[in-house]
Amino acid sequence: MIRMSSSFIRTLREDPSDAEVASHKLLVRAGYIRRSAAGVYTWLPLGLKVLRKVEQIVREEMDAAGGQEVLFSALQPRAPYEATGRWEEYGPLLFRLQDRRGEDYLLAPTHEEMFALTVKDLFNSYKDLPTTLYQIQTKYRDEARPRAGLLRVREFVMKDAYSFDISDQGLEASYAAQRAAYQRIFARLGLETVICQADAGAMGGSRSEEFLHPTPVGEDTFVVSDGGYAANVEAVTTLPPASLSAEEIAALPAAHVEHTPGASTIAALTDFSNQAFPGQGPVAPSGEWTRYEMLKHLVYMLTMPDGSTEPLVIALPGDREVDPKRLESSLAPAIAAPFTDEDFARYPVLAKGFIGPEGLGLDAPSKIRYLVDPRVVPGSRWVAGAGEADKHVYDLVYGRDFTADGTIEAAEVRDGDPAPDGSGPLRKTRGMEMGHIFQLGRKYAEALDLKVLDENGKQATVTMGSYGIGVTRAVAALAETHHDEKGLAWPRAVAPADVHVLATGKDAAVFEEAERIALALEAAGLTVLYDDRPKVSPGVKFKDAELLGIPTSVVVGRGLAEGTVELRDRAGGTSRNVALSEVVEETLAEVRA
Repeated sequence: MIRMSSSFIRTLREDPSDAEVASHKLLVRAGYIRRSAAGVYTWLPLGLKVLRKVEQIVREEMDAAGGQEVLFSALQPRAPYEATGRWEEYGPLLFRLQDRRGEDYLLAPTHEEMFALTVKDLFNSYKDLPTTLYQIQTKYRDEARPRAGLLRVREFVMKDAYSFDISDQGLEASYAAQRAAYQRIFARLGLETVICQADAGAMGGSRSEEFLHPTPVGEDTFVVSDGGYAANVEAVTTLPPASLSAEEIAALPAAHVEHTPGASTIAALTDFSNQAFPGQGPVAPSGEWTRYEMLKHLVYMLTMPDGSTEPLVIALPGDREVDPKRLESSLAPAIAAPFTDEDFARYPVLAKGFIGPEGLGLDAPSKIRYLVDPRVVPGSRWVAGAGEADKHVYDLVYGRDFTADGTIEAAEVRDGDPAPDGSGPLRKTRGMEMGHIFQLGRKYAEALDLKVLDENGKQATVTMGSYGIGVTRAVAALAETHHDEKGLAWPRAVAPADVHVLATGKDAAVFEEAERIALALEAAGLTVLYDDRPKVSPGVKFKDAELLGIPTSVVVGRGLAEGTVELRDRAGGTSRNVALSEVVEETLAEVRA
C-alpha cells in the first residue's frame, strides 16, 4: 500500500514557470517528475510506476512477437560509430566525451552498431537466423532547444529492437511482425496512432514508417487523404504535372529578356508582369500572371559532415515556400544555411534578387549545384532572373532553355495538394512521433562486416530491421490525452495505482474504516494509494486526488454515519454511494471491468 502520509509525494498548486504544454504542467504539479536540467528529468515514485507500466506493456508485446531482451551500456566507444559514418553524421546531436586516456566515447542515441556487432560475435550460420533482439534503455541526444517537458528532451527511455535475417523476404516477415506488435502496444496503452510513410533520414534503409499520435502539441506535421494515404511531410513526394513532348516544346515562344525595374521579389515581379504584359500568363485560364510561374531561386551554403562547405541553388514555383524539415531531410547529412551577404560577395555570379538558371549547375563554369522542384518539368514555362539587376527572362522553358542537376523535395506541402498515390487531396495535421520502424537492409551489416554462412556455405551479408518506441514520450502523450482542467486522469493500464482511498474527516472511525477498506482491496490484489494524512482538509485531499488522476477513488467521510462511502470515477467525472458492506466488491468490479 502507498500511504501518502509517509510517501515521497508532493503536489504543487501552481504551474511551473517553464511549462508550455499540459503534460509538462501536470506531471510536475502532481509530483511525477522533477526538472534536473534543461531537457533532463528525475522520475519520482509515482511517475516511475507509470513509466514501468508502459515499459511492461511494451516488453510483453515484444516478447509475444518473438523478441529477446538484452541491455547494452549507454556509454559507447567511437570506433563502431565511425565505421558506419554516424560519428560525423549525427553532428551536434551526439554527446561526445573522452576518458582519462584521451579515448573517444559517446552517449548512445541509438544502438544499431552494438546490436550488429553482438550478432556478428555470436552467430555464424543462416541456421541461427532469424532473430530479433530488443532493449529498453536510456538514450542521449544533445537537443539544441529542449522543450515541452518529456516531449523534447536530452535524456529519454526508448525501446529499440533489431531484426536479423538472411534474406529480404525474411526481413519483410520480421518487419510485419514488429508492425503488428506496435499496433497492439498502442491499442493497449490507449493511444491513437496513424501509421505514416516516413523518411529514413540518417538511419537509411528501403522502408520507413512512423506511428504518429494526432495532437495539436505534436512537433511533426503529417498528411492524410480520404483514400487512405498517410505520410510525414518529409516523406511526401510531389505529383508533377505532365511533361511536354519535344514537338510541343519546339512550338513554344522563344525566351526573351525584359527590363523589370525594382522587381526583386516574387510579389513585385508578379505585379509588374500583370501591368506590363496583361493577359499573357501561361498558366491561369484568364491569362493573369500568378506567383506560381515566377521561378523562385533560393541560395544555401551547405556544411558537410567533414566541415567542408559548398553553395546550392534551389528553384521552386514562386507561390511556394521552403519547408525547413523537408529541406533538412532532403539534404541530410549536410546542414543548410541561407546565404549571407558575405557569401554573395564570394559568388558574384549570383545576382541577389535576380538569380536565374543561367550559369548554374555542376557542369557550368560556376560549378554551383542547381536543383529544382519536381513541378519544374520539361516544357514548363517560367519567369526567372536574368542574372543581372532589374532584368528577368520570360518564356523560359525547362528542357529547352535550361536544365538542372536534379530535383529536390523541399517545398511546403499544402492542404489540397494531390496525394502521390492518387487517393485524393491531402489534409495536414499535427502529430507526436511515438514509434518508428525501418527496413535497414544491409547498410550497417556491410559497414560492420556482419556475415554468416548461407545454405551453400558461402558468406552472406545479414539484412536488418530497426524498430523504436519512445517510452518516456508515451508517458507524456498519455498525460496530454488523459487530463481535464482539474488534473490527470490515467488509463487503468498505466495508472500508478488501481484505486485511491481517501479518509476525509477528523473522526477516528473514518480513518479506521478507510484503513480496513484499503487493506481489503490490497488483499484482493489491487495497488492502493491511501490518503491517510491526519491533518489535511478534505478539500485538499480532493484536489490532490483529481490532480494525481487515479482512475477509481473510494471516499470515506460524511456518509459513514449512514453506512455508505462514495465511489468516484476520475475519467467519467461521476460518483455514487455504495454500502460499506459492498464497497470492496463494487470497487473490484469497477477496476476489473
